[in-house]
Amino acid sequence: MLPSIEVAKTLARLLETTVGYLLGEAANSNTFKDPAMLQRLNEISSLPEEDKRCILYTIDSLLQNARTKKAFAHK
Repeated sequence: MLPSIEVAKTLARLLETTVGYLLGEAANSNTFKDPAMLQRLNEISSLPEEDKRCILYTIDSLLQNARTKKAFAHK
């Protein structure tokens, strides 16, 4: 027996994850287990292209900074 879509949604909400994760579509990614992160990504993807470009540029810069700090911390 397979659960209905509504049952799958309820399970995902109770387990604080996504239906995709329950189905094994994102087994290797913690991003898709985090509904708050997924919501942020969905919000970004719904923005106009120029806004998306600016936000992603900023995120990329912050990630590069974090990687640099991590690299220097391990030396």
